[in-house]
Amino acid sequence: MSWVDKLERRYGRYGIPNLTSILVVCQAAVWAVIWFVNQNVWKLLMLNRSMLLRGQLWRLVTFLALPTSTDAFSFLLGAYFLWFIGSALEQHWGDFRYTLYLLLGTAGCILAALITGGCGNGYLYASLFLAFAMRFPEQQLLLFFVLPIKAKWLGAADGVLLALALITSGWAGRVQILLSLLGFVLFFGGDLLRDLRARYRRAQWRRQNRNNWR
Repeated sequence: MSWVDKLERRYGRYGIPNLTSILVVCQAAVWAVIWFVNQNVWKLLMLNRSMLLRGQLWRLVTFLALPTSTDAFSFLLGAYFLWFIGSALEQHWGDFRYTLYLLLGTAGCILAALITGGCGNGYLYASLFLAFAMRFPEQQLLLFFVLPIKAKWLGAADGVLLALALITSGWAGRVQILLSLLGFVLFFGGDLLRDLRARYRRAQWRRQNRNNWR
């Protein structure tokens, strides 16, 4: 029994139902306020260490409601994508596991903010797609609403982009990326390590067999 199974048996009743829909609605509300009421409202919601230390503890949660883009088309596309992959994971895992995954990523973002001074939600939501690609690797998605491509290949591309971001970012950016992926690492790190070991053993076996046939 995994650590997640043990937690679910004990605390499974504490999962938040329809969490993806709640997040998307909150992002839509904040986006509307930014566009039509006060474009500086994001400053009151962002995860910022100095403001947290002044007692503005609502930022521990409200940064999750910040839209990843204020451009109308980009926001609608991102919100739909978040709803699509989040709802699929929510249905697959159940309320508790999905809530736990996001809670771990949120805790990672908060820790990153305390270390570096601030942290956004972009990499946390990117980790949801990595999780989707791990759970539904053969699911076909329409890239740019036209090109059908399997989730595992888009997930691999997402992983490459994250790796490039780690390489090109400064220390603060690296801390933010790594800690934002805390949920993904804890949920899937063991599976990825086992897969890498299996690939390594297969490669060794092929090399040994080639040498034996020479």
